[in-house]
Amino acid sequence: MTDGTLVTLISVGVTILFMLGVPVFLVIAYWVVGCSFVLGLTLDNMGAEILNVFNKGFALLAMPLFILTGDLINKSGIARRLSDFAYACLGWLRGGLAMASLGACGLFAAISGSNSATTATIGSMLHPEMVKGGYDERFSAATAAAGGTVGIIIPPSIIFIVYGFLMNLPISDLFVAGIVPGALMVIGMQFACWIICRLNGWGFLIPLQLNRVLKTAFGAWLGFFAIGLVLWGIYTGKFSPTEAAGVTVGFCIIAGLLSWLISRLTRQDRDRTWQEKNYAEMLVVEGFTLWQVPGITMRSAEITGILAPLIAISVVMQQILSLLGAQQVIGDFVTSMGGYYAVLFTAMIIVFFSGMVLESLPVTIILAPILAPIAASVGVDPIHFSVIFLVGASIGFITPPYGLNLYVASGVTGVPYFRLLRYTVPYLVALIGVWIFVSLTPEVALFLLPDR
Repeated sequence: MTDGTLVTLISVGVTILFMLGVPVFLVIAYWVVGCSFVLGLTLDNMGAEILNVFNKGFALLAMPLFILTGDLINKSGIARRLSDFAYACLGWLRGGLAMASLGACGLFAAISGSNSATTATIGSMLHPEMVKGGYDERFSAATAAAGGTVGIIIPPSIIFIVYGFLMNLPISDLFVAGIVPGALMVIGMQFACWIICRLNGWGFLIPLQLNRVLKTAFGAWLGFFAIGLVLWGIYTGKFSPTEAAGVTVGFCIIAGLLSWLISRLTRQDRDRTWQEKNYAEMLVVEGFTLWQVPGITMRSAEITGILAPLIAISVVMQQILSLLGAQQVIGDFVTSMGGYYAVLFTAMIIVFFSGMVLESLPVTIILAPILAPIAASVGVDPIHFSVIFLVGASIGFITPPYGLNLYVASGVTGVPYFRLLRYTVPYLVALIGVWIFVSLTPEVALFLLPDR
């Protein structure tokens, strides 16, 4: 039996395992081990490559720290305050609460860097409120799923860290390049949401009151400070992404602990007037105790324990794909399409269909090293292409049959997966429209980078 036949059989076998629900890490690991034996590679090679990834992975330290940041702001109550502010600004529009949930996703993403965490947090908080407010439960769940797509685009982004690590690009530049495209994704989805809600008459309106907006903005000051701290540090070069992640974690822990202490002292102080207690509660969030920090950290570590091995084993997968000639085949196919726009749109189509069946991390690890050099060879700016690539990968989070955010939204809202699909279509149309606009307009991603 030839090597090609054996590789084909192994690929078919692991595909069946994937369809049966075997975790992606094990699927890739089985494929890597099987193909290593076929190609005559030793397991020592695999171990050495995996160890090499982590030995050179200082930038990857930002990943677990930003995951921890997302858990801390959720547990502390900062995420709830950001949601209240978004609703105060948009509640006067038809579909305002749904639009506010999308805006809250953008604000949460600007601290957490995770799509699934964004969907789970905002979905669990605002889905019950949307259903009470007269929205269809399926649409409400789909809105939370769609909003989570910006979690990997608006900085800080875990997947941008991985992309920069793989392609040797400055992660701080990638973060800055994601700001405007991420904001456009939120606005595009909000516009689609507004149209659907107007057609169906969903949502109760609340008057736009400056007092309410200012009060909720004041109450969310800790969240705004955390967002500003990350963006200021990275944009000005004061922090590397890893340092920014560490500073943000430290700030969130201090804010959460002090908030809990202050709120507890305020409730026990009987000499304070009602107004004084009210202002004190606005200054701080619910917070958490010191004894809760290990549990929060453990949850973040569990997520990191899933992602980090997947990154390492996927790097070995790249090596094997290169030995098999897969990169050359895909590269020749894309290059044969012709010039700038033909290559760009061919790469986008490949990313889109890959995102339908794979999570963004393996899509990035497998395809970015193949497609990015080809795009650069026809004149696409590497930073611009990174944004194009990852916006396309993010759309896969609400694209069946995989659609990770749809599963997350289904889990936190109780709405069955297949009942969500119809209501994701308007958001898919909006996101694809923004994706095409970003791909045709490099300035959208690059104008905040004066040296590009």
